[in-house]
Amino acid sequence: MPKKFIVMAAAAFALLSSAVVPARAEPVRNIVIVHGAFADGSGWQRVAEILGKDGYAVSVVQEPLTSLADDVAATKRVLDLQQGPTLLVGHSYGGVLAEAYALKYQRNLSHLILNSTFPSTKQMNEVLAREKAQMPPDKLKRLDELEAAGLFGKGEMWEHGRYTNEYATLAWGNGYFPFIYGARPDATYDPVGQLMGTSWELYRVMWGEHGEFVIDGNLKSVEYVDRLPSIKVPTLIVVGDHDECDPALSKEMNEKIAGSKLVVLPNSGHMNFVDQPDMWQQAVVGFLGDK
Repeated sequence: MPKKFIVMAAAAFALLSSAVVPARAEPVRNIVIVHGAFADGSGWQRVAEILGKDGYAVSVVQEPLTSLADDVAATKRVLDLQQGPTLLVGHSYGGVLAEAYALKYQRNLSHLILNSTFPSTKQMNEVLAREKAQMPPDKLKRLDELEAAGLFGKGEMWEHGRYTNEYATLAWGNGYFPFIYGARPDATYDPVGQLMGTSWELYRVMWGEHGEFVIDGNLKSVEYVDRLPSIKVPTLIVVGDHDECDPALSKEMNEKIAGSKLVVLPNSGHMNFVDQPDMWQQAVVGFLGDK
């Protein structure tokens, strides 16, 4: 998947067990945001500014993305620094990590937001297959040909250790872009640019080597559905109406986490906090005000 998606969540596997959350009367003033993998926190700047004007202290975890251990440690360090009730927001890969964190450390949280994420790799693979099938027939045919031939060690010498520019354009452009944005599509989005800065050795271990529409690396072990009922912290689940992480996944999480609230943002995709920043902010503030 592109930089803004989920690549390294298997670090969260060790975080699984439940905890009961004590009630807190003190209002939430701290918000910690865990962004998607192979991205940085800059995409959350506008949201952070809006929430800051509402009086919240917002921390966006700048994950090093150098290794799984480093990534988890960076997130935990930020959470450990918070004074008072804290809301943890996880988007995409960050949402998978937030799920696992809550399953063990939810006593450290007052609220949880799972934004455009998934609880099951098996289910996510089914979503990816459906999204792939919606590509224009000629693009899909060529993508299938490239995948059948193998995706690494192809093209120019400088492409051998990664996806070729052609495959990246087909997968991250024609394949994914319709599910990433809605109301505010990024007119400068560059599918080939997603290749830059990616740790391809880690990517291939975590995601797999057989293309963007099947997760068959270490992430295939992400199966949290049966554990979700143990999450007792107040939870908001946010998703775009045509999100890359299909809204059906969020609806299932809503059903599994008792008392959780589901918000489906209109005309928005995976980057729904960019597509609908005001609606996103209103959903968060309303959620915190309800508790």
